[in-house]
Amino acid sequence: MNQNVRDPNMERIDNLEKANRFIEEQLKAIKEQVGDKKVLLALSGGVDSSVCAALLIKAIGKNLTCVHVNHGLLRKGESEMVIKVFKEQLSANLIYVDAADRFLDALAGVDDPETKRKIIGKIFIDVFAEEAKKLDGIEFLGQGTIYPDITESKGVKAHHNVGGLPPELNFELVEPVKFLYKDEVRVVGKALGLPDSMVYRQPFPGPGLAVRCPGAITRERLEMVRESDAILRDEFDKIGLAGKVWQYFTIVPPFCSTGIKDGKRTFEHMVVIRAVNSIDATSASVEEIPYKELFHIRDRILAEVKGVNRVLVDISPKPVATIEWE
Repeated sequence: MNQNVRDPNMERIDNLEKANRFIEEQLKAIKEQVGDKKVLLALSGGVDSSVCAALLIKAIGKNLTCVHVNHGLLRKGESEMVIKVFKEQLSANLIYVDAADRFLDALAGVDDPETKRKIIGKIFIDVFAEEAKKLDGIEFLGQGTIYPDITESKGVKAHHNVGGLPPELNFELVEPVKFLYKDEVRVVGKALGLPDSMVYRQPFPGPGLAVRCPGAITRERLEMVRESDAILRDEFDKIGLAGKVWQYFTIVPPFCSTGIKDGKRTFEHMVVIRAVNSIDATSASVEEIPYKELFHIRDRILAEVKGVNRVLVDISPKPVATIEWE
C-alpha cells in the first residue's frame, strides 16, 4: 500500500479508548523509527503541531527540540500559552525565538496579499533553518501533517513552512498523525492531556493576523486586530458561542472613518467582526450573534481598543465572500 494512503480499514478515532490505543501504537512506531536520535519540530501552537509535539515528548522526551517562532502575527497570549504548556507543564526542550521585528520590518509597506504570504513563509524558513543549524545531531524533522494535508497538498504541510528547508539539513520526516483527520487529532490531543484552549483552537491561517490586517501592515493597526480579537474570543467564551462557532475573528481595514469621542471629531479605524460556521471551509454560513451580546462586544471594543471609533459585522457567506479577507 502507498505509504501516504490511509488504510481503509483504519478505525475512526472518535473516543478516548481508541485514542489511547492509537497513542500506544504511535509511541512504539516513533521509538522504532527514531531510536536514540534527535528530532526537531516547528511548534506553532496549532492543534496539529501541538499534538505531534506531545506524542514525540511522550516517546523520546528531551531528544525532541521544539522551536516556537513568534513572528509578531500571533493572537494575544498564544506564545505565552505555548511556553506554559510545553516548557512548564510538559518539560519540553523548547527554543523560543522572538522574530517579530524581523517579520514586521520586512512587511512594512507591502500591500499585496500573496507577496505578504511569501515574505512570511520565506522568513519563517530562514529563522527555523538558522535555529536548526545551531543544533548538533538532529536527524529527524517532526511535522504535524494530517491526512487532508496529504490529499490536498501532496504531503507538504505548507502552513508550517518547513517544506522549503535548505536541502543540506537532510532531515527524515516523523509524522505521527499524518493519517488522522482534524477531529481525530483533537480526540488524541484530549487523551494526551493538552488543554482545551489548544485542542479546540479554531482554524488560524499560517500568515496569522497578517490576513486580518488587510493591505500594508502597520504595528498600530495590527495591535487593534490583536486586542479586538482577544475581546471577541473572551466574550464568545462567556456566552457559550466559542464551542458552537467554527471560526470567529476581527479585521481592521486600512482606512478610517469620522467619529465623535468626548465631544470632539475623530478620524479613526473600524473593527469588523466575522463569525462563520463551516465543515470543510469550502463553504461557510454566517453565525448569528444575539444583539444584546453583540452590543456588549461593540462597547468593549470601542472602550478598550485605542484608535477605533466604529464596529461593523460582516454577514457575507462563502461563496460569494471568502472566510478570510485576504
